[in-house]
Amino acid sequence: MAIPLSRRLDFSEIPQIDLSSLSGNQPDPEMIKQLASACTDVGFFYVRNHGVEAQLLQELHEEAQRFFNQSTASKMEIKINERMRGYLPLKYTSYEGEERAGRSHQEGFWMSYDRPLDSDFILDGPNLWPANQPELKDAMQRYFNATEVLSLKLLRGFELALKQDEGTLSSLFKNPMSMLKLNHYLHQESPENVNDIGVVPHSDSGAFTILWQDDGSGLEIQKKSGEWIGAPSIKDTFVINLGNIMQMWTNGHFSSTPHRVINRERRERYSIPVFVNPSREVKIAPLSAGEPAENNSVVFGEYIQELWRRTFPIANITPL
Repeated sequence: MAIPLSRRLDFSEIPQIDLSSLSGNQPDPEMIKQLASACTDVGFFYVRNHGVEAQLLQELHEEAQRFFNQSTASKMEIKINERMRGYLPLKYTSYEGEERAGRSHQEGFWMSYDRPLDSDFILDGPNLWPANQPELKDAMQRYFNATEVLSLKLLRGFELALKQDEGTLSSLFKNPMSMLKLNHYLHQESPENVNDIGVVPHSDSGAFTILWQDDGSGLEIQKKSGEWIGAPSIKDTFVINLGNIMQMWTNGHFSSTPHRVINRERRERYSIPVFVNPSREVKIAPLSAGEPAENNSVVFGEYIQELWRRTFPIANITPL
């Protein structure tokens, strides 16, 4: 199924939403209204009172700095593999966004759920960890668990915003394929080519992303006019952005908005995204009855394997 065309958005600001009432039995109707508007009109929003402890974030940030400060040779011992686990080298070539090569002024480290190897599905398997930094594994796993709780809270909010029955979305995440990634960006004062920046323009592929940023800037979001606006860090918040899968589920009602990263500040930049993805067997088709027939849908596991194979050739993912 092709990604439904989204309305080109002409937003003036990125909303901030207080999630505290989503933990109770009766979420605030005004908050749900704000959430629906943010998903429809912007595709990006900040959340506060999200439930993830600041201390956990601080510990993971420190471990990320320790990891990326190691030598290239040390990091390359756990180079990214065909299961999309491990170290993504600095200035790797990717094909995000349009079908063109882009060089990213970023290095990363990926993890997901530790699962048994599966001969029928290349993306399942164990994570890779640096032998000289056991604290990184502990910090990443604890953070991954905390953001999984937040992701379920957000799914409840999306169900209410879409006026769907409870469990409509959360039932699609019984064995999720979510991924946690650490990002480290080099400084670029005056980049001249959009294919040679922190991350080239793209829309995220999954359901939605939970993003922590350090106290700098660099994330930019594209408006209808083509103008790029900044989405800087706001203390004690996450940035949430919708992905292509959510746009498919809602038949274009919710928006997966293009974004990019350019670190123009005279310092290094760190960010920590969690890419929230459904179970591999889930068929991606509009949630509402009467929309396109089932044979026009795609199975998420096949969709994401082929997408990552093309996007990150360095991982050598086996073709379908």
